[in-house]
Amino acid sequence: MVLSSSGLTTTQPLFSFGLISDVQYADIPDGRSFLGVPRYYRHSILVLQRAVKEWNTHQKHKFVINFGDIVDGFCPKDQSLGAVQKVVDEFEMFRGGPVYHMIGNHCLYNLPRSKLLPLLKIQSLDGRAYYDFSPVPEYRFVVLDGYDISAIGWPQDHPKSLEAMKILREKNPNENKNSPTGMEGLERRFLMFNGGIGREQMEWLDGVLLEATKKKQKVVVCCHLPLDAGAASEKGLLWNYDEVMNLIHRYNCVKVCLAGHYHKGGYSIDSHGIHHRIIEAALECPLDTNAFGHIDAYHDRLSLVGTDRMKSTDMHFYPTS
Repeated sequence: MVLSSSGLTTTQPLFSFGLISDVQYADIPDGRSFLGVPRYYRHSILVLQRAVKEWNTHQKHKFVINFGDIVDGFCPKDQSLGAVQKVVDEFEMFRGGPVYHMIGNHCLYNLPRSKLLPLLKIQSLDGRAYYDFSPVPEYRFVVLDGYDISAIGWPQDHPKSLEAMKILREKNPNENKNSPTGMEGLERRFLMFNGGIGREQMEWLDGVLLEATKKKQKVVVCCHLPLDAGAASEKGLLWNYDEVMNLIHRYNCVKVCLAGHYHKGGYSIDSHGIHHRIIEAALECPLDTNAFGHIDAYHDRLSLVGTDRMKSTDMHFYPTS
């Protein structure tokens, strides 16, 4: 036990880890999103550098998680490989342990999976980018591949790409499949810059959650795409988020779902008491501001300690029956 500044006793965390999302670096002038939000393409790598320096100073983080979109889609294609490598090299400066990456849509705009996954050190079979790890016996982290079924990242004639285009044709009436014009409510998620989770990955997830339940582990699910409409815009959700959450809700082991993609960030608690925390984007930090943080993991909660634009969030676990 240690004494906090308020005089109350608190327990030391079981472990802690760094996190950042949507760096979207590119060596190009600043720009704006489709909604007019400023984007600072060159500054974002400085945010990452400051994050790594902070994580190294902390000296007790076991690992770092990057929530995807390592470079921006506007990065000139002849610079894509070098830009991804440059950002990966910055992550590699973290001295505390491994860096766990996941893929986002902007990653896939720049490089095919065959080139991207080795750069991100994602051990892959047939281009899959989902995996799990357990930093301590009590916790398990599940990293989902939100672009498993996707019109980007796979060859156009790949079965997963063909399945994605079939979904988009059925669900999105627009010629431009990145446009939600005329679509309402949650249907607005069926856009080309989102994706879905396929049957094999669903079966894998089911198996991981079953094993975690048997081991009495607390599970943190990580995905570039958000899984709850209460925490993010419907335009940014995983296509089959409802199917994935229905599976997750069959178990009591999942405590928190973390995601990126929705740059302004968000937070909700769903009907089953699972916390959904969307991580604010490094890309949208004006000069000399930051969006990164770390999470302290305890027996009964995760505590996100944010910097500047990343809000701090305490996520206390609900008791399970």
